[in-house]
Amino acid sequence: MPHQRYFYQPHLGHNLKHNPFNAIIAPRPIGWISTKSLSGDLNLAPYSFFNAFNYHPPIIGFSSIGYKDTVKNIQESGVFCWNLVSESQVDAMNQTSAALPSTQSEFDFAGLAQGKSNVIDVPHVANSLCVFECRKTQIMQLTEADGKLVDTWMVMGEVVGVHIDNSLIEEGIYNTALAKPVLRAGGAGDYFKVNSEQKFTLNRP
Repeated sequence: MPHQRYFYQPHLGHNLKHNPFNAIIAPRPIGWISTKSLSGDLNLAPYSFFNAFNYHPPIIGFSSIGYKDTVKNIQESGVFCWNLVSESQVDAMNQTSAALPSTQSEFDFAGLAQGKSNVIDVPHVANSLCVFECRKTQIMQLTEADGKLVDTWMVMGEVVGVHIDNSLIEEGIYNTALAKPVLRAGGAGDYFKVNSEQKFTLNRP
């Protein structure tokens, strides 16, 4: 007997209590992005649509719904940092999602210390266990299937510097579970944790 399915067409609405889209494509790593404006104002914001897109060179990307300070800063400066969100930083990360004036630093608002980057002129979250320093490769405005512009911007960057806390490297291998990364799920504010018991290994055929 085939499974019964709930079907909807997004342009007509889902008729559920919350849009299931971001709960289906989940969990996702969090794009905790730090930038600096041309006038020196610092910005730090979390983005739930974030991932890696290439190995060599390493390229990551995130999307911003609306042309926000983060996108503007990257467009102008050409650089940004990605900061890993661990369990101990969840509250601070959530604080940086507040809508602040562009001249007010989320680092200060959330009580986060700044770390000096090695390659680019943008600070990172000092106590983040893993940081990518990135140079912008592309910024593009998304479109619908019919070509209509969407008020969402995709930002791609090449990773030009990697910071890894030494505690996360065991016998030359990065241990994902030790970092205790927090992942974004669906709903208004649902998240997942990662632990070593959830790991399994498959060999390619």
